[in-house]
Amino acid sequence: MSDPIGVGVIGLGFMGRTHLGAYAAARQNGLANTVVAVCDKDPDLRAGKPSGQTVNLAPGAADEPLFDPDSVHGYAEPDEIFADPAVDLVSICTYTPTHVPLALKALAAGKHVLVEKPVALCEEDAMKLVQAAKDAGTVCMPAMCMRFWPGWSWRHDRVRDGSLGDVRAAWFQRLGGRPAWGGGFYEDDDSCGGALFDLHVHDADFLLHCFGLPDAVTSHGTSGHVTSVYHYGDGPRSAVAEGGWLPSGAFPFQMRFRGVFEACVADFVLGRDPRLILYEDGG
Repeated sequence: MSDPIGVGVIGLGFMGRTHLGAYAAARQNGLANTVVAVCDKDPDLRAGKPSGQTVNLAPGAADEPLFDPDSVHGYAEPDEIFADPAVDLVSICTYTPTHVPLALKALAAGKHVLVEKPVALCEEDAMKLVQAAKDAGTVCMPAMCMRFWPGWSWRHDRVRDGSLGDVRAAWFQRLGGRPAWGGGFYEDDDSCGGALFDLHVHDADFLLHCFGLPDAVTSHGTSGHVTSVYHYGDGPRSAVAEGGWLPSGAFPFQMRFRGVFEACVADFVLGRDPRLILYEDGG
Protein backbone atom coordinates (compact mmCIF):
# COMPACT_ATOMS: atom_id res chain seq x y z
CA MET A 1 0.00 0.00 0.00
CA SER A 2 1.34 3.42 -0.96
CA ASP A 3 -0.73 5.26 1.64
CA PRO A 4 -0.46 4.70 5.41
CA ILE A 5 -3.16 2.53 6.96
CA GLY A 6 -5.68 4.69 8.80
CA VAL A 7 -6.12 3.29 12.31
CA GLY A 8 -8.99 3.72 14.76
CA VAL A 9 -8.74 2.52 18.38
CA ILE A 10 -11.89 1.75 20.38
CA GLY A 11 -11.37 1.81 24.15
CA LEU A 12 -8.54 3.84 25.67
CA GLY A 13 -8.00 1.88 28.86
CA PHE A 14 -4.87 -0.12 29.56
CA MET A 15 -4.99 -2.11 26.32
CA GLY A 16 -6.14 0.75 24.11
CA ARG A 17 -3.19 2.85 25.22
CA THR A 18 -0.94 -0.15 24.67
CA HIS A 19 -2.21 -0.39 21.08
CA LEU A 20 -1.50 3.31 20.52
CA GLY A 21 2.08 2.65 21.59
CA ALA A 22 2.33 -0.40 19.36
CA TYR A 23 1.19 1.55 16.31
CA ALA A 24 3.75 4.25 17.13
CA ALA A 25 6.47 1.60 17.38
CA ALA A 26 5.34 0.12 14.05
CA ARG A 27 5.64 3.54 12.39
CA GLN A 28 9.16 3.93 13.75
CA ASN A 29 10.00 0.57 12.19
CA GLY A 30 8.76 1.55 8.75
CA LEU A 31 5.25 0.05 8.86
CA ALA A 32 3.18 2.90 7.50
CA ASN A 33 0.14 3.67 9.63
CA THR A 34 -1.56 6.74 11.04
CA VAL A 35 -3.90 6.79 14.04
CA VAL A 36 -6.74 8.91 12.68
CA ALA A 37 -9.51 8.25 15.23
CA VAL A 38 -10.20 7.00 18.73
CA CYS A 39 -13.38 6.12 20.59
CA ASP A 40 -14.02 6.21 24.32
CA LYS A 41 -16.81 7.21 26.70
CA ASP A 42 -14.37 9.34 28.69
CA PRO A 43 -14.15 12.80 27.08
CA ASP A 44 -10.70 13.43 28.57
CA LEU A 45 -9.24 10.24 27.09
CA ARG A 46 -10.74 10.76 23.66
CA ALA A 47 -9.30 14.28 23.73
CA GLY A 48 -5.83 12.78 24.27
CA LYS A 49 -5.33 14.12 27.78
CA PRO A 50 -2.66 12.40 29.90
CA SER A 51 -3.90 9.23 31.53
CA GLY A 52 -1.69 9.39 34.61
CA GLN A 53 -0.62 5.78 34.01
CA THR A 54 2.14 4.24 31.93
CA VAL A 55 1.41 0.95 30.17
CA ASN A 56 3.08 -1.62 27.93
CA LEU A 57 4.61 -0.01 24.84
CA ALA A 58 2.71 3.21 25.58
CA PRO A 59 4.03 6.35 23.88
CA GLY A 60 5.64 8.80 26.28
CA ALA A 61 5.30 9.17 30.01
CA ALA A 62 2.17 9.17 32.15
CA ASP A 63 1.92 12.98 32.04
CA GLU A 64 2.24 13.25 28.24
CA PRO A 65 -0.75 13.45 25.86
CA LEU A 66 -1.89 10.12 24.41
CA PHE A 67 -1.96 11.65 20.92
CA ASP A 68 -2.34 14.98 19.16
CA PRO A 69 -6.08 15.81 19.33
CA ASP A 70 -5.69 18.21 16.39
CA SER A 71 -4.93 15.28 14.07
CA VAL A 72 -7.03 12.51 15.68
CA HIS A 73 -10.82 12.49 15.73
CA GLY A 74 -12.31 11.61 19.11
CA TYR A 75 -15.63 9.77 19.06
CA ALA A 76 -17.92 8.80 21.92
CA GLU A 77 -19.73 5.99 20.05
CA PRO A 78 -18.24 3.06 18.09
CA ASP A 79 -20.68 3.54 15.21
CA GLU A 80 -19.05 6.91 14.55
CA ILE A 81 -15.63 5.37 14.09
CA PHE A 82 -17.07 2.65 11.83
CA ALA A 83 -18.60 5.36 9.64
CA ASP A 84 -15.33 7.31 9.33
CA PRO A 85 -13.95 6.73 5.79
CA ALA A 86 -10.43 7.60 6.97
CA VAL A 87 -10.40 4.51 9.22
CA ASP A 88 -9.13 1.39 7.43
CA LEU A 89 -8.36 -0.73 10.49
CA VAL A 90 -10.01 -0.86 13.91
CA SER A 91 -8.39 -2.01 17.14
CA ILE A 92 -11.07 -3.26 19.54
CA CYS A 93 -9.74 -2.80 23.09
CA THR A 94 -12.98 -2.82 25.08
CA TYR A 95 -14.34 -5.23 27.69
CA THR A 96 -14.63 -8.87 26.64
CA PRO A 97 -18.45 -9.10 26.25
CA THR A 98 -18.33 -6.33 23.62
CA HIS A 99 -15.58 -7.84 21.46
CA VAL A 100 -17.71 -9.92 19.10
CA PRO A 101 -20.57 -7.39 18.64
CA LEU A 102 -18.13 -4.58 17.86
CA ALA A 103 -15.99 -6.76 15.57
CA LEU A 104 -19.07 -7.84 13.63
CA LYS A 105 -20.06 -4.19 13.11
CA ALA A 106 -16.53 -3.26 12.05
CA LEU A 107 -16.41 -6.05 9.47
CA ALA A 108 -19.84 -5.06 8.17
CA ALA A 109 -18.49 -1.54 7.71
CA GLY A 110 -15.63 -2.88 5.57
CA LYS A 111 -12.87 -2.36 8.15
CA HIS A 112 -9.90 -4.55 8.97
CA VAL A 113 -10.18 -5.65 12.61
CA LEU A 114 -7.66 -6.37 15.36
CA VAL A 115 -9.69 -7.65 18.31
CA GLU A 116 -8.21 -8.02 21.77
CA LYS A 117 -8.15 -11.34 23.53
CA PRO A 118 -10.10 -13.16 24.65
CA VAL A 119 -12.27 -12.94 21.56
CA ALA A 120 -15.14 -14.42 23.58
CA LEU A 121 -15.79 -16.66 26.57
CA CYS A 122 -17.84 -19.27 24.70
CA GLU A 123 -17.48 -21.06 21.39
CA GLU A 124 -20.88 -19.99 20.07
CA ASP A 125 -19.99 -16.29 20.22
CA ALA A 126 -16.52 -16.81 18.80
CA MET A 127 -17.86 -18.82 15.86
CA LYS A 128 -20.14 -15.94 14.86
CA LEU A 129 -17.03 -13.87 14.32
CA VAL A 130 -15.18 -16.71 12.61
CA GLN A 131 -17.93 -16.98 10.01
CA ALA A 132 -18.16 -13.22 9.52
CA ALA A 133 -14.39 -13.03 9.08
CA LYS A 134 -14.54 -15.75 6.41
CA ASP A 135 -17.24 -13.82 4.57
CA ALA A 136 -15.54 -10.43 4.82
CA GLY A 137 -13.12 -9.09 2.25
CA THR A 138 -10.97 -7.68 5.04
CA VAL A 139 -8.65 -9.06 7.71
CA CYS A 140 -9.96 -9.99 11.15
CA MET A 141 -7.30 -11.06 13.64
CA PRO A 142 -7.24 -11.80 17.38
CA ALA A 143 -4.46 -9.96 19.22
CA MET A 144 -2.57 -13.06 20.37
CA CYS A 145 0.70 -11.20 20.84
CA MET A 146 2.86 -14.14 21.99
CA ARG A 147 2.99 -15.47 18.42
CA PHE A 148 5.12 -12.42 17.60
CA TRP A 149 7.02 -11.90 20.86
CA PRO A 150 10.83 -11.97 20.44
CA GLY A 151 12.09 -15.30 21.72
CA TRP A 152 8.66 -16.88 21.33
CA SER A 153 8.55 -16.44 17.57
CA TRP A 154 12.08 -17.91 17.54
CA ARG A 155 10.79 -20.97 19.41
CA HIS A 156 7.92 -21.44 16.98
CA ASP A 157 10.33 -21.28 14.03
CA ARG A 158 12.64 -23.89 15.62
CA VAL A 159 9.70 -26.22 16.21
CA ARG A 160 8.62 -25.87 12.60
CA ASP A 161 12.03 -26.06 10.88
CA GLY A 162 13.29 -28.94 13.06
CA SER A 163 16.80 -27.48 13.21
CA LEU A 164 17.15 -28.42 16.90
CA GLY A 165 15.55 -31.85 16.50
CA ASP A 166 12.24 -33.07 17.84
CA VAL A 167 10.56 -31.34 20.77
CA ARG A 168 10.50 -33.64 23.77
CA ALA A 169 8.85 -31.31 26.29
CA ALA A 170 7.16 -27.91 26.37
CA TRP A 171 6.53 -26.00 29.59
CA PHE A 172 4.93 -22.58 30.10
CA GLN A 173 4.26 -20.43 33.16
CA ARG A 174 2.38 -17.11 33.30
CA LEU A 175 1.65 -15.67 36.76
CA GLY A 176 0.77 -12.27 38.14
CA GLY A 177 -1.64 -10.30 40.26
CA ARG A 178 -5.25 -9.75 39.29
CA PRO A 179 -5.32 -6.67 36.98
CA ALA A 180 -5.97 -3.51 39.01
CA TRP A 181 -7.34 -1.55 36.06
CA GLY A 182 -10.79 -1.93 34.48
CA GLY A 183 -12.94 -0.38 37.19
CA GLY A 184 -13.75 -3.72 38.84
CA PHE A 185 -14.25 -5.64 35.59
CA TYR A 186 -11.59 -8.20 36.55
CA GLU A 187 -13.36 -8.88 39.84
CA ASP A 188 -16.20 -10.56 37.90
CA ASP A 189 -15.08 -13.91 36.48
CA ASP A 190 -18.38 -14.33 34.64
CA SER A 191 -17.54 -11.27 32.54
CA CYS A 192 -13.76 -11.48 32.21
CA GLY A 193 -13.22 -15.25 32.36
CA GLY A 194 -10.65 -15.06 35.14
CA ALA A 195 -6.96 -15.82 34.69
CA LEU A 196 -7.99 -18.69 32.43
CA PHE A 197 -8.86 -16.15 29.72
CA ASP A 198 -6.56 -13.32 30.81
CA LEU A 199 -3.30 -15.29 31.11
CA HIS A 200 -3.65 -19.00 30.34
CA VAL A 201 -5.20 -18.31 26.93
CA HIS A 202 -1.84 -17.03 25.67
CA ASP A 203 -0.05 -20.31 26.31
CA ALA A 204 -2.94 -22.43 25.07
CA ASP A 205 -2.86 -20.44 21.83
CA PHE A 206 0.91 -20.72 21.52
CA LEU A 207 0.79 -24.49 21.94
CA LEU A 208 -1.76 -24.68 19.15
CA HIS A 209 0.40 -22.33 17.08
CA CYS A 210 3.39 -24.65 17.43
CA PHE A 211 1.89 -28.13 17.53
CA GLY A 212 -1.72 -27.88 16.38
CA LEU A 213 -4.76 -29.22 18.20
CA PRO A 214 -3.94 -31.68 20.99
CA ASP A 215 -5.67 -35.04 21.22
CA ALA A 216 -6.91 -34.15 24.72
CA VAL A 217 -6.46 -31.62 27.51
CA THR A 218 -6.49 -32.22 31.26
CA SER A 219 -6.88 -29.17 33.49
CA HIS A 220 -6.80 -28.72 37.27
CA GLY A 221 -7.48 -25.66 39.38
CA THR A 222 -9.90 -22.76 39.06
CA SER A 223 -10.58 -19.98 36.57
CA GLY A 224 -8.21 -17.89 38.71
CA HIS A 225 -5.29 -20.36 38.64
CA VAL A 226 -5.11 -23.36 36.36
CA THR A 227 -2.56 -25.93 35.24
CA SER A 228 -3.23 -27.83 32.03
CA VAL A 229 -1.60 -30.86 30.43
CA TYR A 230 -1.88 -31.02 26.65
CA HIS A 231 -1.78 -34.56 25.28
CA TYR A 232 -0.21 -35.03 21.84
CA GLY A 233 0.12 -38.38 20.10
CA ASP A 234 2.39 -36.78 17.51
CA GLY A 235 4.22 -34.03 19.35
CA PRO A 236 5.91 -33.33 22.69
CA ARG A 237 5.45 -36.14 25.20
CA SER A 238 5.15 -33.53 27.96
CA ALA A 239 3.30 -30.24 27.34
CA VAL A 240 2.25 -28.30 30.44
CA ALA A 241 1.07 -24.72 31.00
CA GLU A 242 0.29 -22.90 34.25
CA GLY A 243 -1.49 -19.55 34.41
CA GLY A 244 -2.84 -17.73 37.41
CA TRP A 245 -3.58 -14.62 39.38
CA LEU A 246 -1.76 -14.78 42.70
CA PRO A 247 -3.39 -13.21 45.78
CA SER A 248 -0.50 -10.88 46.57
CA GLY A 249 -0.63 -7.68 44.56
CA ALA A 250 3.09 -7.27 45.21
CA PHE A 251 3.96 -10.40 43.23
CA PRO A 252 5.67 -9.35 39.98
CA PHE A 253 4.36 -10.57 36.65
CA GLN A 254 6.24 -13.65 35.48
CA MET A 255 6.32 -15.12 31.97
CA ARG A 256 8.48 -18.16 31.23
CA PHE A 257 8.88 -21.06 28.88
CA ARG A 258 11.17 -24.05 28.65
CA GLY A 259 11.49 -26.11 25.50
CA VAL A 260 13.37 -29.40 25.55
CA PHE A 261 14.69 -30.18 22.07
CA GLU A 262 16.90 -33.08 21.05
CA ALA A 263 19.86 -30.71 20.63
CA CYS A 264 19.38 -28.34 23.58
CA VAL A 265 17.11 -26.85 26.21
CA ALA A 266 15.71 -23.38 25.43
CA ASP A 267 14.83 -21.33 28.52
CA PHE A 268 13.04 -17.94 28.40
CA VAL A 269 12.47 -15.75 31.47
CA LEU A 270 10.92 -12.30 31.14
CA GLY A 271 13.06 -9.74 32.97
CA ARG A 272 16.28 -11.77 32.83
CA ASP A 273 19.23 -10.62 30.73
CA PRO A 274 19.47 -12.39 28.40
CA ARG A 275 15.84 -13.47 28.32
CA LEU A 276 16.52 -16.51 26.14
CA ILE A 277 19.31 -18.98 26.97
CA LEU A 278 20.14 -22.20 25.13
CA TYR A 279 21.72 -24.98 27.17
CA GLU A 280 23.68 -27.52 25.12
CA ASP A 281 25.79 -30.47 26.16
CA GLY A 282 28.91 -28.34 25.66
CA GLY A 283 27.72 -25.57 28.00
